[in-house]
Amino acid sequence: MDTPAIPLSEARRLVVKIGSALLVDGATGAIRQDWLDALADDIAALKAGGREVLVVSSGSIAVGRRHLGLGNGSLKLEEKQAAAATGQIRLAHAYQTALARHDITVAQILVSPADTEERRRHLNARNTILQLCRLGAVPVINENDTVATAEIRYGDNDRLAARVATMVSADLLILLSDVDGLYSADPHRDPNARHIAEVAEITPEIAAMAGDVMVTRERGGLSTGGMRTKLDAARIAVGGGCAMAIAAGREMHALGQLSTGARATWFRPATEPLAARKRWISGTLKPVGAIRVDAGAAAALARGKSLLPAGATGIEGTFERGDPVRVLGPDDHVLGTGLSAYAAEDAIRILGRKTREIADILGYDGRSELIHADDMALARPGRGASDERTPPVARPADAGLE
Repeated sequence: MDTPAIPLSEARRLVVKIGSALLVDGATGAIRQDWLDALADDIAALKAGGREVLVVSSGSIAVGRRHLGLGNGSLKLEEKQAAAATGQIRLAHAYQTALARHDITVAQILVSPADTEERRRHLNARNTILQLCRLGAVPVINENDTVATAEIRYGDNDRLAARVATMVSADLLILLSDVDGLYSADPHRDPNARHIAEVAEITPEIAAMAGDVMVTRERGGLSTGGMRTKLDAARIAVGGGCAMAIAAGREMHALGQLSTGARATWFRPATEPLAARKRWISGTLKPVGAIRVDAGAAAALARGKSLLPAGATGIEGTFERGDPVRVLGPDDHVLGTGLSAYAAEDAIRILGRKTREIADILGYDGRSELIHADDMALARPGRGASDERTPPVARPADAGLE
C-alpha cells in the first residue's frame, strides 16, 4: 500500500471529483445509481468522522443528451448546453436520492471560471460553499455548461475541481479516474508501464508521462479529461497548498478503498492551504485602499482574529467588496493586507459599530467581519505582509471591541 500525502482521516475538508464515465453508463446514458449509492456511503462515513466533503461532478451532458435523443456523436456547443440543462436536473436528483439515505442535504452549485478567478465572485462563491459545509450539506458542483461558451470554459472538471479546492482552502483533492494514478507510460498500451506512487514536484519528466494524447480517456467516450488535465489540476492544487490524489474510481466504495490504502498517485503540496492563500493575498494582490484600526483591534489581529467594524477607525481610498486593502494600526504602521468584505462606502457607515447594528445601518444583513481572519495576511516585521500561521478553517474568530 502507498503512503498518502495526507490521510483521509486527517483531511478536514476534501473535494472529490467524479468523472462522467464513472457515474453514467456509456451504453444507456443512465446514472449508475448503485455506484453512486456506494459513493454516498463513503461520503457519509467521512462526514461522520468530522470531515467536510465537496463533490465536483461531471455527467450532466452525458445524461441529458440521451433524454434529448442526441445520440453518441460529437455535439455542437448549443446541443451540449441543451443537454446540460436537462441532465443537470437528473444529476442533482440522483445525488439527492443517494445522500438522503444518510439524512445528508445536497446543494447544487453551478460555476464558471470567473466565479473562482475574479475576486468578488470568488469571495461570494467561497463564502456560500463554506456556509453550506458548516450547515452539514454536501455541495455538488459542476461547470455552468448551459450558459458557458467555448471561450470562457474550463473545458474539463479536473481543473475546475482544483480551482474549487484552492478557493475553499481544501486539504485534499481526490480525482476519481479509470486508472489508479500516474504511470511512466500509458498502461492501456504498455504492459511495462511503471506506477508512480508519489510526486513531490511536477518536473518536465513527470509532465512528459501524460503523453501527447489523453491517455486516460475513460470508457464510453463520455469523459473529456485525461492525464494531462489531471497534471494541470495537480499544479493548481499543490500551488494552493492542497494535496491531490489520482485514484481508481470504477469499483464500488472507491473512497473507502482509498482510505484503507488503495493504490493511487499522491501529489504533495509545499505548504498548507491557508498559508498559500495568505501568501497569495500578501504577495500577489495590490492593495487599493486601507482600513485603520484601534489598538485593541491591532492586538486582536496579532492573535489571529478577524477584524470587526467595532475595531475600525477609518477608511482610505475607494474599493469594492473583495478588493485587497491594507490594514493600518493607530501609529500608521502596516499590520497586513486583507480582502474587504464590504465596499468602502458601506465600510464607512459601519465604522466603530456593533455587529448587531449592521443590518439596521445598511439595510441588509451583511458579514459580521470587515475582514475575515482567513482573508488576512499579517505583516511580519521587516518581511512585508505575510502570515505563516494557519488557524483552523471554518472556526471564525473575531476582533474588535464589542
